[in-house]
Amino acid sequence: MKIISEIKAVDQVITDDYAIYQGDACELIRAIPSESVHFGVHSPPFEGLYKFSNFDRDISNNEGGAFWEHYAFLIQELLRVTKPGRLHAVHCMQLPTSKTRNGFIGVRDFRGDIIRAYQDAGWIFHSEVCIWKDPVIAQQRTKSLRLLHKQIVKDSAMSGQGLADYVVMFRKPGDNPEPISGAFEQFIGTGLDISREAYDRHAAETMQEGRKPWPYEQWASILVWQRYASPVWSDIDQTRTLQYRGGRDQKDEQHISPLQLDVIERCIDLWSAKGDVVLTPFLGIGSEVFCAVEMGRRGIGFELKPSYFAQAVRNLKDTGKAKGDTPLLSIADTAA
Repeated sequence: MKIISEIKAVDQVITDDYAIYQGDACELIRAIPSESVHFGVHSPPFEGLYKFSNFDRDISNNEGGAFWEHYAFLIQELLRVTKPGRLHAVHCMQLPTSKTRNGFIGVRDFRGDIIRAYQDAGWIFHSEVCIWKDPVIAQQRTKSLRLLHKQIVKDSAMSGQGLADYVVMFRKPGDNPEPISGAFEQFIGTGLDISREAYDRHAAETMQEGRKPWPYEQWASILVWQRYASPVWSDIDQTRTLQYRGGRDQKDEQHISPLQLDVIERCIDLWSAKGDVVLTPFLGIGSEVFCAVEMGRRGIGFELKPSYFAQAVRNLKDTGKAKGDTPLLSIADTAA
């Protein structure tokens, strides 16, 4: 990778499989060469909902116009660094309102605001998927009165459904120069058996009906695609996340929300190939880069908060079971 800027990170870890940097993503991303990233995935700060740190550069500490001004710059940079025809996936949810902050109890269209911001920057709204969430667990976590059964008994006009997660995909205009080809080789999620034993049972039943079964590889890949192609993913393991206790900083951190590894891995499996570069501008504790490396890709991530970055370093230390074909050079200190 060639550098185009002399921006320096506060700290960094560079290996053949990943490069992670501590610092402001809005600055560090300027050092990424144009059209050098194959795929990106991240969960942005949810405007006004959570505060992650006391840093004045932290986008989560902005609301309204200030939030969208900072995020819009990053969205434009993500477009610049992404290869033509390739995708970036954004994890988000609709945001609840409150009487204290908004004057009413309801929902605001954060997902729609993200879509419009990416379209304004020149991205194509490619697709989206809704991720089912257990309303009982959601009520226990958020203490939302809208989800309580006693609210139904008292006045159902104030009750409401739980807030699902979404992954919204955007494609950079242009033709993809490196097709992502090949059948699925694994299933990521819960409740689908594509083992050889399951195939043997399917093949036996199919032949009893007088039909010729598909070859195993085709059968397994089709079953996986039928799950992934669904507009609602109800088979995500909600508890499968990276450990995060070491990333907590009680003095300033109010919230931590590592994205489920199932979600990240599905996106990487769908929209990137082995050896590809996967970028996340909000590294957090390292989930996206962790998944990228474990799946044979090369990861790049930026993280502003020191305790999160330190935890990401620990989480990524033992990755690298699958190696990319090309070493990943430092974007900050190395020219190739």
